[in-house]
Amino acid sequence: MLKLRVIPCLDVKDGRVVKGVRFVALTDAGDPAALARRYEEEGADELVFLDITATVEGRRATLEVVRAVAHELTIPFAVGGGVRGVEDVNDLLRAGCDKVSLNSAAVRDPGLIRESAHRFGAQCIVVAIDARRSTAVPSGFEVVIDGGRTATGRDAVAWASEAESLGAGELLVTSIDRDGTKDGYDLELMRALRGAVNLPLIASGGAGSVADFVAVFRDADADAALAATLFHYAELSIGDLKSGLAEAGIVVRRDPVAV
Repeated sequence: MLKLRVIPCLDVKDGRVVKGVRFVALTDAGDPAALARRYEEEGADELVFLDITATVEGRRATLEVVRAVAHELTIPFAVGGGVRGVEDVNDLLRAGCDKVSLNSAAVRDPGLIRESAHRFGAQCIVVAIDARRSTAVPSGFEVVIDGGRTATGRDAVAWASEAESLGAGELLVTSIDRDGTKDGYDLELMRALRGAVNLPLIASGGAGSVADFVAVFRDADADAALAATLFHYAELSIGDLKSGLAEAGIVVRRDPVAV
């Protein structure tokens, strides 16, 4: 049985980790490098770093912050935000991350997925899908880009299938409706995607308890679960989460870490 992953997410704005609800009402949550170090010590399997305003500000993720975070880590580390072309992917990988997350630019130019996967390998390319419930598309989940600001009219399930065909190595799926709410992951969204693709799926948006992680692993067949608010504000440590998952019979990638 493949072991499942627990992934903290650092949403970064102006060099600081922030967190909000449904992509708005952002509050400061700390220093990216310090949080990265803490999460590795607690037993995180991977880390995701998203420069959440890079795309709308027309710039790429801050390489200095990426280097600082990478310096603290030995676990795999993905970075997204403001990636517009393969050279941006190259620069982020050279700054120390292991994977690069493509989102808005890939929706606007799907060929970016194929070109990036061909040059760097599919294992380096994560396609991030931010989805919102909508009656405008067949699956009921619409792709939204530009940090939640721009509706696309694209069906999230169809886009996931296309991203897989273009060479994506993994999908990071965020429910905008659940983001920061602690109401639990959107299991319907995750099940719809699981039925459409064979790629590893990272669930994001809505984690509020150990039970929510159990549900997305057991009932939606996610390969990894990402959270931010719970971890940033020490409402749940990764060690305690992994202990709870083990008690529920969920096979995680590492043994729980005592903190």
